[in-house]
Amino acid sequence: MIGRLVGLLRIMGIDLGEKRIGVAVSDELGWTAQGVQTIKNNGKIIEVLEEIKQLAQELGVERVVVGLPKNMNGTIGPQGEKALYFADRISQHLGLPVETLDERLTTVAAERILVSADMRRAKRRKVIDKMAAAIILQDYLNANSGK
Repeated sequence: MIGRLVGLLRIMGIDLGEKRIGVAVSDELGWTAQGVQTIKNNGKIIEVLEEIKQLAQELGVERVVVGLPKNMNGTIGPQGEKALYFADRISQHLGLPVETLDERLTTVAAERILVSADMRRAKRRKVIDKMAAAIILQDYLNANSGK
């Protein structure tokens, strides 16, 4: 309860993928994002939402940011529509505020970071989604610092 009195809150970042969903969470001060988990996207949205809800409750999350994949010209295509739908479902299911953030090239950035760290391809595949979620969340935190 003390955290709420001084304005601390934990934010969850989500990178929605066809096969995997990357999840990251901020520290309570909202300064840094850390990748925490990859959830298998089995196409059963209720199961996925329940897993996200359980994780959000365990971590004390009070807000969610979902990556919104836009086309390079800024328009929203089919993947973006899926992300918007998913963000709406998360908001309804968790009862938390959900925002979207342009995530163009975050997976590319995550891949570059992991390659530069000399991580093997098999290992990169296991962590790239939560790394992308951490980049999305960190971009959000940076854009909203001081607000």
